[in-house]
Amino acid sequence: MRALTLHLQDRPLLLRTLLGVLVGVLLLLGGWLWLRDSSLVSVEYVRISGVHGLDALEIRRSLDAAAKRMTTTDFDVTALREAVAPFVVVSGVSATTSFPHTVSIRVSERLPVAALTSGGQRTAVAGDGTALGPALSTSSLPVLAGVSEPTPGARVTEAGVLADLAVLDAAPAPLTRFVARVFDGREGLTVAMRNGLLVYFGNDTRPHAKWTALARVLAAPSSAGAWYVDVRVPERPAAGIAGGGTSTPAQASASDPTAAALAASLAAAVGGGSSGSEASSEASSEAASSGSSTPTQASGPEASGSGTGSSEASTEAAGSSSGASAPPATGG
Repeated sequence: MRALTLHLQDRPLLLRTLLGVLVGVLLLLGGWLWLRDSSLVSVEYVRISGVHGLDALEIRRSLDAAAKRMTTTDFDVTALREAVAPFVVVSGVSATTSFPHTVSIRVSERLPVAALTSGGQRTAVAGDGTALGPALSTSSLPVLAGVSEPTPGARVTEAGVLADLAVLDAAPAPLTRFVARVFDGREGLTVAMRNGLLVYFGNDTRPHAKWTALARVLAAPSSAGAWYVDVRVPERPAAGIAGGGTSTPAQASASDPTAAALAASLAAAVGGGSSGSEASSEASSEAASSGSSTPTQASGPEASGSGTGSSEASTEAAGSSSGASAPPATGG
């Protein structure tokens, strides 16, 4: 009986304790709700990185304004993405906050890799096929021929153009200024350099390996006088050497300053250069054994499957050397 009496006497104390805890939780929750939108934690310092190009200032202004409407304890990255949605060059936005007033924003951009021409119009295109608009189309961009011009923000749908873009997107960064155009030739997907050198990719498979093979061939002394490089089988690249070591002004040569700079840029960008590889020495020996006029050709199933073989490659490259520019584009 006495134990029951004591138990009943303790119940009010227990109830008061539970009530106190509940009130404390509610106060903390209310305080947090007040603080998260309070000026005490408002965003005051905005650090933005990854923004370049013509729209950089406007993008920065839009992000800065959107960020400063929030607090570091109640920050919404979606609001940032909505703020830069009109800028097609922006592919992504991420952010981290630092209590109490700082936010760091990282912007990912779609950089133009080519200029797509169609019906006399020209627009810059990113590696993923997104049209960036004519404002970003410069004379330094490689040229692609398309059937239709997509509106800014829309994606290219032509399979051939998408394959060309995949190859250009895989190119080492320093290479952009060396590429004049990409077109569909007798040897398949072909990259034409500004100095007349033709590079036979065949298709858009394994583009990184093919750029690496090209770098190793051009870095080899025996590639001097080459007017084409066949990298359709990247393990067995081949260089077509001009007869007698002579060249015309439109003909590419590894001793030409442009080709030398290309080789240096490629080697540095893809880790080639003096270290070389089996692919480099193999390409060198194939080029050297080609004689004074017969171009070497890549061996392997891809090369033999090209149909017309070395004679067609010779005709196409010779046509490029005799003129002022590479063969006309046929549209990816």
